[in-house]
Amino acid sequence: MTGSSEPAPRVIQGNCGICPSGCSVTITLQGDRISRVVPDPRRPNGMCCRRVSRAADILYSPDRLLHPLARNGKRGENSFRRVGWDEALDITASRMQEIKSRFGPEALCLYTGRGTFERSLWEMLAPAGVRETCAWSLLFPFGSPNTTGAGSNCYVSQAVIAPATTFGVWWADTEVDLERSNLIVVWGTNPANASPPDLMERILKAHRRGARVVVIDHRRTETAVRAEATWIPVRPGTDGALALAMINVIIEENLYDQEFVREWTAGFPELAEYVRQFPPRKASEVTGVPEETIRGLAREIAGARGAAFLGYSGLEYTTSAVQNIRAILILWAVTGNIDVPGGVLFAAPADRFSVSSRHRLDPPGGPAPVGASAYPLYHYFRKEAQAMELPAAILENRPYPVRGMLVFGASIITAYPDPNLWRRSFSALDFLLVVDRYPTEDSRYADVILPAATSFEYDSYLISGNTVRLRRKVVEPLGESRSDWDIVAGIAARLGYGHLFPSSTREMLQWAFEGTGIDVGRLEASPDGIPLSSSARVYRKWEKGLLRRDGKPGFPTPSGKMEISSNILASFGFEPIPVFSPPAEGPVGSPQLAPHRNIGRLAGQRPNPLVWINTHDALARGIANGDPVDVVSPRGRVRFEAHVTDDIMEGSVEADAHGGSPIARGLWRTSNVNELTDSGNRDPLSGFPVYKALLCDVAKA
Repeated sequence: MTGSSEPAPRVIQGNCGICPSGCSVTITLQGDRISRVVPDPRRPNGMCCRRVSRAADILYSPDRLLHPLARNGKRGENSFRRVGWDEALDITASRMQEIKSRFGPEALCLYTGRGTFERSLWEMLAPAGVRETCAWSLLFPFGSPNTTGAGSNCYVSQAVIAPATTFGVWWADTEVDLERSNLIVVWGTNPANASPPDLMERILKAHRRGARVVVIDHRRTETAVRAEATWIPVRPGTDGALALAMINVIIEENLYDQEFVREWTAGFPELAEYVRQFPPRKASEVTGVPEETIRGLAREIAGARGAAFLGYSGLEYTTSAVQNIRAILILWAVTGNIDVPGGVLFAAPADRFSVSSRHRLDPPGGPAPVGASAYPLYHYFRKEAQAMELPAAILENRPYPVRGMLVFGASIITAYPDPNLWRRSFSALDFLLVVDRYPTEDSRYADVILPAATSFEYDSYLISGNTVRLRRKVVEPLGESRSDWDIVAGIAARLGYGHLFPSSTREMLQWAFEGTGIDVGRLEASPDGIPLSSSARVYRKWEKGLLRRDGKPGFPTPSGKMEISSNILASFGFEPIPVFSPPAEGPVGSPQLAPHRNIGRLAGQRPNPLVWINTHDALARGIANGDPVDVVSPRGRVRFEAHVTDDIMEGSVEADAHGGSPIARGLWRTSNVNELTDSGNRDPLSGFPVYKALLCDVAKA
């Protein structure tokens, strides 16, 4: 008698392939399939978000795109036929060349979204001379300057423009010293829901040793609850007024670091005059924060001499977001909380490890990218198009026609304001390529869809803390899916410049570590990675000439000082000091939740999209917890489930984002909060849309 049985499970060490964090995990393989992924706390970065428990569901979802597809009906009908890779790439290249011959190469635009956030891609494909971006240079040899991506509506205000125009450094070159801090202020971010979750664990560890945690947010976040934090509710969009009011208190009570201000700042007298407009009593009326709370927190920050600041997208999505964030950074600096133990630390240029930039490509000459004239500050730092301006180029030929797009790893229709504007835009294109792991609302309008592999399915590298490691392939790509690198190489080869991009993973690794002192062979033979050299920690680096590449004391800014009054902002015609502009509308929700709404066991953790509403606001509208409700703005009406709670500021709501996907479950499929947002309401410095300070009402359905 003969029989067969399943092969015995194998357990290996690896890295999670769901997001770019690459957390250390233990992976169970059943044959050639992943069956289980769990954190590996014995190794660096060995903690994971809740999605890791569903890694197999995500990888083997029945919704995965497995084969190249070509449109087989009218655009938007979601009708496709299966084709081979050669045919799909031939269609792509020929249609791109047709557009180039009729309208010029600039009529093609590449967009890269969150689905392409993999370290080798954003480091190796970035435009030459850019410190950090997710936009790729694939179209530069084609002649198009139009590359762009998720930076058009995320990260750049907080992590690039605000710190660069103030300190001369990007946020990627800072570190928050939670381990030595006695005061941690979490402002406009929610680390409890972040990926990876290491930041939340560090906050909790600091709290356990006695650090005080303060959360400034319109909602009592999961971070506030878990860290037993003091919650300071603030009206959405008024964070800048709150920061300026605290600076007012610090100056009025002579609590600032006078030596630092005198020797190392530019623009303090102008700031001191401006903040007289923000006494705590007046700021309280604007922000909803009690006057004594403003005064008390200002004194606490000034007295800490080692206060940590954590902020992110909650600060980016309002009318004066960049200036609001600058006000917070200036508050931290003048109170002596930068580059000191427990504060916000700077990395010295000599301590920054970077992969080789030798093979990066410069943008082509000719027309500037779309949005460069409307948002020159964004273009100055990123050398890329501002995607908020793409509908004008597609529908109105401003500043010139855009007739084709390549969209990698994104869902623009669900992520940007006014989904119908983007539907009209995609319908009007002559060609649209979508590369993704799952169908998206964008892919309904595609001419060609290419299936992308997950990070479990190809080799790359990771830089975690002070170690460089290989990110090894765990399983073969599912179906006919290919890595983003293979797809880039295939398109480049069809267009005649494949030699400008690595043709294999091995070549990519060789290009990445060329001249860095990291030997690829040694890296491949080192499962725990190769440690990077590091120097002893030095504080107040501006005094010692450790921030500027010329070795002189000071900051890497035009003036050599920390610029309260920014020369860069002034050169572009913007207010040089952090002027606050109140939101054009009143407050509305905060999109922060993770995707994968098609994965049943993940979607089940929140089966319906919620709108958080204060108990008093709900009572006035006859709304009970769990009721179906409509959130209504001047632009539309969207169905949600009411979450009635005292954990949100009265007069504000928070509406879940990431609805509207064609493969989402239940109400998530139709409830896209961006039906309520306004594409024309933006921060004039960055071009970012205002997602989090908009008028709305909530009505019982």
